[in-house]
Amino acid sequence: MHTVEKIGGTSMSRFDELLRTILIGERQGAELYQRIFVVSAYAGITNLLLEHKKTGEPGVYASFAEAENEAAWIQALEVVRSKMLEINSSLFEPSVCVHSDTFISTRIDEAIAWMKSLQSLCACGHFQLDEHLLKVREMLASLGESHSAFNTVLALQNEGVNAKLIDLSGWHQSQPKSFDETIMEHFTNVDLMTELPIVTGYTHCTEGVMRVFDRGYSEMTFSKIATLTQAAEAIIHKEYHLSSADPAVVGVDKIVTIGRTNYDVADQLSNLGMEAIHPKAAKGLRQKGIKLRIKNAFEPNHTGTLITQDYKSAEPCVEIIAGRRNVFAIEIFDQDMLGNGQYDIELSVLLHQLKLYVVNRDSDANSITYYVAGSRKMVNRAVRLVADAYSGADVTLHKVAIVSAIGSDLKVSGILAKTVSALAKNNISIQALHQSIRQVEMQCVVDEDDYEGAVKALHHALIEQEDHGDVICAAA
Repeated sequence: MHTVEKIGGTSMSRFDELLRTILIGERQGAELYQRIFVVSAYAGITNLLLEHKKTGEPGVYASFAEAENEAAWIQALEVVRSKMLEINSSLFEPSVCVHSDTFISTRIDEAIAWMKSLQSLCACGHFQLDEHLLKVREMLASLGESHSAFNTVLALQNEGVNAKLIDLSGWHQSQPKSFDETIMEHFTNVDLMTELPIVTGYTHCTEGVMRVFDRGYSEMTFSKIATLTQAAEAIIHKEYHLSSADPAVVGVDKIVTIGRTNYDVADQLSNLGMEAIHPKAAKGLRQKGIKLRIKNAFEPNHTGTLITQDYKSAEPCVEIIAGRRNVFAIEIFDQDMLGNGQYDIELSVLLHQLKLYVVNRDSDANSITYYVAGSRKMVNRAVRLVADAYSGADVTLHKVAIVSAIGSDLKVSGILAKTVSALAKNNISIQALHQSIRQVEMQCVVDEDDYEGAVKALHHALIEQEDHGDVICAAA
């Protein structure tokens, strides 16, 4: 039985360490195989190719989409080339580096030629550039994963490992196939007993993975391979353990590594922008009953966190204090809202069209508040559009943060009282409080400046003082 394992971009940028830990380590002979690795682009590369995931700073794609200055996007792509060649030189001796340099430079040269041709074609009135932008976005994204996968195979082969490149990028492919067909075709002749497949995180297919999953495409590739090849276990290697809180906020000496949890908890973390795994990728694994393990790539002997469908902590407890900064609360008050269910539907559609992510919402008889994540520009636009559409409404914008207590069984006696008391002792005012009947998460909305203080206060009150470390750390 084999495993399917994914390595994130930050970890890929510490490649020499990966060779000494999860890729080779102390393995010899048959121990090296019966594994499939899906690799992300090196840290920062996809940001340069598309746009910065957190700040929104434009990359090659945004420069091309504007289509005002050909030199601008070519220059941006040359910056990517320089960065990729710099990575190559840090990994390989000159005699080996030439192979990696040739591979990625050839692809970048072809990308430039194709993008120039597309711009020329769209200069004719019968063809519109915006109709082809998603395909350009996918092509650019594929460069990052192709680069890291090729390098990984090259490095492993230099160490005597029979590594095999599985390039799902569709480069030079005449016609795309479905997601499932693409993967199964590439794995038809793979012998997992004697070969170590290294797979690009991006898959070119008829569904268009970025249309559906955008930057979560590598986890979808990982999940799909695990389900189609019937893996015994799916493993995600990150640069940190899944812990009871962010160690940079709470302190390394106070956090607890999570030993086991369930997919519900993983979904709550994803909603807060702290993905253990993309929720749609998790869906395939949980439906097939495949266990997911989150591991620290640089502590290979640690069992990490096992995520399963049916797990529930041995006793009710808070497992994780997590949160999200940079949240905007859009509050709409309108007396005409009472009894009008269409109001919420129309507002939700508007926010979706503006690509604002709704983290949560609350409502009463005559008001609705949406807690959204996205660019300030789009948030301001949403406020204006809502005010214009509903002339009798008062629309107010607040900058807030969300801090959550999460657990596989959150039916903790007195948890609300402990939460309110802990925050009050630290002079933190709760703006809103959300807890669902499902009892897996409780969200506190606080002023943005109180984010770190709230995380520390709740971690101390709900995890440290409760002394549930043995329950949370329980490994499998």
